[in-house]
Amino acid sequence: QVQLVESGGGLAQAGGSLRLSCAASGSISSINPMGWYRQAPGKLRELVATITSDGGRNYADSVKGRFTISRDNAKNTVYLQMNSLKLEDTAVYYCNARGLTSGRLFDSWGQGTQVTVSS
Repeated sequence: QVQLVESGGGLAQAGGSLRLSCAASGSISSINPMGWYRQAPGKLRELVATITSDGGRNYADSVKGRFTISRDNAKNTVYLQMNSLKLEDTAVYYCNARGLTSGRLFDSWGQGTQVTVSS
């Protein structure tokens, strides 16, 4: 079983920055990709950004140029640097990882971390 533990959420002012981290643990053979999703109240969960093991990145249009996703493969950890935060970035942010564990595919989610942007 692969577990994901997120940290770094909280309160920020519009225009400010926050950094999220997510560490995967368990018997992991490979993780590809890792990513971040978010869900605002009354809305569906949406993709924020993903990153492959060789560094390929994909961003939602709404965060391009403001958010940066990165990962440390040795630590099975993914990060999300969020700059120029907007009110509409307020949501619960979820880490996701897919890959192989003990010869089986996995698709794991973190517990979620709240990000609140105030004016």
